[in-house]
Amino acid sequence: MRSLVITGVSTGIGLATVESALRAGFEVFGSVRTKEDAVKLSEQFPKRFVPLVFDVTDEEAIEAAARLVERALGDRRLDGLINNAGVAISGPLLYLPAEKLRHQFDVNLFGVMAVTQAFAPLLGTDSARKGKSGRIINISSVAGKFASPFVGAYVASKHALEGLSESLRRELLLFDIDVIVVGPGAIRTPIWGKAEFEPYLQTPYADSLKLAYASMLKTAKQGLDVERCAELLVKILLTPHPKTRYALVPKPLLNWWIPRILPARWIDRIMAKRLGLRPR
Repeated sequence: MRSLVITGVSTGIGLATVESALRAGFEVFGSVRTKEDAVKLSEQFPKRFVPLVFDVTDEEAIEAAARLVERALGDRRLDGLINNAGVAISGPLLYLPAEKLRHQFDVNLFGVMAVTQAFAPLLGTDSARKGKSGRIINISSVAGKFASPFVGAYVASKHALEGLSESLRRELLLFDIDVIVVGPGAIRTPIWGKAEFEPYLQTPYADSLKLAYASMLKTAKQGLDVERCAELLVKILLTPHPKTRYALVPKPLLNWWIPRILPARWIDRIMAKRLGLRPR
């Protein structure tokens, strides 16, 4: 039986991926941050699902979870690790508190690396284990390649994750462990409702922030179903020769290809007009 670890499975992409992976026959270990979520998911998925309780910023808890998975696998290798847990911190960079920027990187970058290091022996760096080496899928974002205003901390963390994943993939050639990046665009998940612009409404960006938030909510309603992302993740684990990066974006011509082709100054002007970012 194939085995898989997924971080951040209480809602959104993580939860949908648990469902999709179980349908595909995987044994799934899914991380949540509270015992209450662990109990709820154990009741929802009574077979082939094991909750792991840890925050990706807590290295001791991550190590304890890795030991639990190690005992469950015996001498088998882990087939996959999906680094899905993440947060999106919003706000204009000039006014963003330093601790919020640090927290953004603690979760979206350093947390990914801590989980990866803890589970790497199970994926294939431990030569005593049996089976093929596993795969790592890091969940990035369209923001990993394309920057929008007022989510600069999130954009920076995802750009960093893209670079880290590229280097990690080449380093792990030694162990035949593949690293794949998936960069979703708008997916209908709870993350869209967590933007916090209110603390910055006393800054010169107030009007632009209101426009940005309205645009964000509109984009969320037009996003792809979370199940589509989950199905892609399971497909990547099963396909013999996956690509190194997948962009899952609604209306890809408009939302992916054209912005990547147009000169950056053109994009600046389009955003300035849309969000009222003109000099006063």
